[in-house]
Parts: sequence; C-alpha cells; structure tokens
Amino acid sequence: MDALDRRILGELCRDAGQSYAKISAAVGLSAPAVHERVKRLRAAGVIKSTVAQLDGAAMGKPLLAFIHVDTVGWGKTGPMLAMEDWPEVEEIHTATGDACLILKVRVASPPALEGLLAQIYDVEGVRGTRTYMALSTHLERTVQAEVSVDLAEGPYVK
Repeated sequence: MDALDRRILGELCRDAGQSYAKISAAVGLSAPAVHERVKRLRAAGVIKSTVAQLDGAAMGKPLLAFIHVDTVGWGKTGPMLAMEDWPEVEEIHTATGDACLILKVRVASPPALEGLLAQIYDVEGVRGTRTYMALSTHLERTVQAEVSVDLAEGPYVK
C-alpha cells in the first residue's frame, strides 16, 4: 500500500458513496485508476466491507456504553463470543488490564441497559462487569488510512 492508496482510502472513509470521479479529483489520478486501486484493495482485504453508519439516536438507541467484563479464564469462549449476535453489541474486544472483554453497546434506555447486563451475567463464565455510559460523543469513526507519524520518515504530511 502506497501513499496514493492511503489517500484514496482516506476519501472513502470520509464518504464511501462518492464517485470514483470525485475521488480521482481529490487524489490526482484518473477515475479508472482509482477504481482499479479500490478493486485491488478489496481483493487484498484492506477494504473489508462498505457499510452505512447509522445514527444511534435515530435508530432508537441513544445510550452508548462500554462494558468491561471479568471472566473465568481468558474470556474467548464460544458463549462469550456468541454475544456478537446480539444487536445491541457493536464491538467485542479482548483486553489486558482489569477486564477480559470490553463491549461497546447501544441501547434505548437505562432499563434496556439493565436488561442487557442481566443477559451478560447469564453467559457462562462471566464473573462481573463495570459499565461506563457515554454522555456525549465527540469523535466516532472507522479505522483511518492516514498516519500521523511514519517512524521511518517522521511526521506524516498529507
């Protein structure tokens, strides 16, 4: 992946629905060249999928929380990872520190969060949880293609 690929990916991260012509104008390549690079990045697995980012509040899930889950053992068991099928669970991460798993969840209300916590406690191997509710979100985005610091070259300049 070169600097042009990163610029193309940066444009796609800002708006995956924009045309190849618009991306080409932003990165200085022809639209067919951008299209070929995007196809190559998809084939290489760099672009995993193209999805719509939904607004939690508009979807009836305004409450965002992070749940740290303490487990018996490592926590990467089938029952634990099966939580990925729950529509409230957006992310599951194994972690170091005082939690084995960190879940990012969205729910409709505090009672809905309480119900979700009850479900989590029903999962075999869960010992305890600590829940952190977000009051507001200032930045939420997918993985970014650009880098701030290139260890070999110093600060990255777009």
